[in-house]
Amino acid sequence: MVSAIPEYDFQSYSAPLPAYIGIIGIFAIRPRGGRREEVMLRREDCERREYEILSEFAAKSAQSRGRKTPEKKCDFRTDFQRDRDRILHSKAFRRLMHKTQVFLAPEGDHYRTRLTHTLEVSQIARSIARGLRLNEDLTEAIATGHDLGHTPFGHNGEIFLAQRHSRGFRHNEQSLRVIDVLETSELRQGMNLTEEVRDGILNHTGAKAPFTLEGQIVKISDRVAYINHDIDDALRSNIIKKGDLPRDCVEILGDSTKARINKLVADMIENSDGRNVIAMGEECAYYMNKLRDFMFESVYYNSIVKKDEELEKVRNLIFSLYGYFLENPQALPEEYGHFAERDGLEEIAKDMIAGMTDRYAINMYVQLFVPEGWQRRRRSAD
Repeated sequence: MVSAIPEYDFQSYSAPLPAYIGIIGIFAIRPRGGRREEVMLRREDCERREYEILSEFAAKSAQSRGRKTPEKKCDFRTDFQRDRDRILHSKAFRRLMHKTQVFLAPEGDHYRTRLTHTLEVSQIARSIARGLRLNEDLTEAIATGHDLGHTPFGHNGEIFLAQRHSRGFRHNEQSLRVIDVLETSELRQGMNLTEEVRDGILNHTGAKAPFTLEGQIVKISDRVAYINHDIDDALRSNIIKKGDLPRDCVEILGDSTKARINKLVADMIENSDGRNVIAMGEECAYYMNKLRDFMFESVYYNSIVKKDEELEKVRNLIFSLYGYFLENPQALPEEYGHFAERDGLEEIAKDMIAGMTDRYAINMYVQLFVPEGWQRRRRSAD
């Protein structure tokens, strides 16, 4: 149920608060009687400021649709700020650091991972939200959690796991399962996030649009981010040359990652201003999608980036681990035991593999399926 708009006594505040309440801090300083005194910035203050400075179309934390399990409010953080913090401190978020974005086992320290992709999506989405005076905290929470359910080995890992798991696999649905079920602690079942964040994460991809403008921003920002940073990585790896990019896309959107992102962000702000929908202008949308088509043809399906024999190794690894867990359920972590009883062994085998980092999956495969003598020779060679 949507909460009623809270009533605040604006006259009770003897000093103006900061122009925007985000993650900047939790107190302001004001002089009184010749001395400096801390004035705490409480959750109610943050909620009040949202009504003062955000757009009429922005999601307001005080009117959130709430959590599945009601909780006592935090004294200092809004519900959306609290959601962002829960995601940031989760194990699933930390694992993104060692999950492939596009390039399998890249040689170099500057290629994107699933974690750096997430951070870039968050930065782009927050810039748009700020420009439109929408809720930056909600936007950041959705962006930070949108890929928590992604498999190791990028989208190829997702494809192969979908082939093996009888009910298929979609990383956005798995992200929701991570926050609702798998990230369980002694305090709660799952993260127990707000409905606004859950909806934004689930619908960041696919045909359905999130019901908040903040979620819609993340949906488009995800595409803006991966098109542009994947171009940068492809150029770095010499898969493509700068002159290979479609000339008309470069002329309209810009000839650098910085220029293209700036153009697309500005276009979204200008075309969404004062509207209850997030939209991109027809010209920018056309050339961004054309650039995306170029990336699929020249990079994502490039046999140099993803050689057939390498992809077959990934497929064999995922199929082998999945089968192993079905035949040896005792090998699953103890905390997954009660999930297996409730959801079935296949579901937990899928959860286990989806949660692995690239290197964890490789190491486990080696331990299970490579003879010990070969492993010793491999270690000696290294």
